[in-house]
Amino acid sequence: MQKKGIWKKIRSFLLYSLPLLLFLLTIGFVYQEIGESRAQKKYTAVGETYDIYGKKMHIYTGGKGSSTVVFHAGSGTPNPYVDFSTLYDRIGHETKYAVIDRFGYGYSDLSNRKRDIDNIVDENRKLLQESGQKPPYILVGHSLSSLEVIRYAQRYPEEVSGIVLLDGGNPEYYSKQKPLTFFSHVLQFLRTTGLFRFVYEINEGFFISGRNNLKFVPNELKEIDQAFTLLKMGNKNVTDELRQAQKNATKVLKANNGLAMPIIVLTADSFGEIKQDWLESQKELTKWSSAGKQIVVKDSQHYIHHYRPGFIAEEILNLVKE
Repeated sequence: MQKKGIWKKIRSFLLYSLPLLLFLLTIGFVYQEIGESRAQKKYTAVGETYDIYGKKMHIYTGGKGSSTVVFHAGSGTPNPYVDFSTLYDRIGHETKYAVIDRFGYGYSDLSNRKRDIDNIVDENRKLLQESGQKPPYILVGHSLSSLEVIRYAQRYPEEVSGIVLLDGGNPEYYSKQKPLTFFSHVLQFLRTTGLFRFVYEINEGFFISGRNNLKFVPNELKEIDQAFTLLKMGNKNVTDELRQAQKNATKVLKANNGLAMPIIVLTADSFGEIKQDWLESQKELTKWSSAGKQIVVKDSQHYIHHYRPGFIAEEILNLVKE
């Protein structure tokens, strides 16, 4: 009899709580839709967009000089234009630069094309060509984008004069990591239901602490970053990049015959708490080039360019001048 009473209470609870939950989720969904609509109207493209394989892809360019530094954002970075503002403003007086928004990032559309590494490289290269950029390029890649930067150099070595990796992962390291898509799926659910927006607006600091609280980013760009975090986080292209990461890394590894251009590996020291396996894998990256070097950047974390932007910019310019 006691068990029947318990099940009766559970059924009663579900009977009343499920409609309430559905009601709250509906409100959250509408809340998110309204927020997205407002953001899309307010924050229009700052650079130029081009038709790349049937979808719009965005690039932001500037600076002067004979070389072009091409920035590639790490996985899940909501707006590369904001993310790399700490660097391009510091180098534009001596070199041209271009900030690429991959599909699913910043002002670019979502795409149905698989996030295979060669698809990504083809898209990036076509965007550079369509926007009038001319090699030689210095490719700068943060985190997971190390794969597309190295792959570009493998396929088009004559177009690349140097590579700078900002705490970029070694392909061998990524080839051993199982795809981490669960968290991205959770973020997508939280974003579409408005739950992520609700929590983010209450405690934004928690979400930007890993980027040094955007200390070196102007306030007007911080607003853009917030808007695009709530627009882009966990979308299907970002999720598929993570899903394909292991396969993409394996493809890059198999094509490794050494690179003719210099590689600078800038490794965040995580304020003295860097993991040894990550440090060693970063060191191994220098062997991909006969002119490779590693610099462990003190007082920094994974978004290294938000902690030591002046130092990073100086290293990029040193490579430009070589």
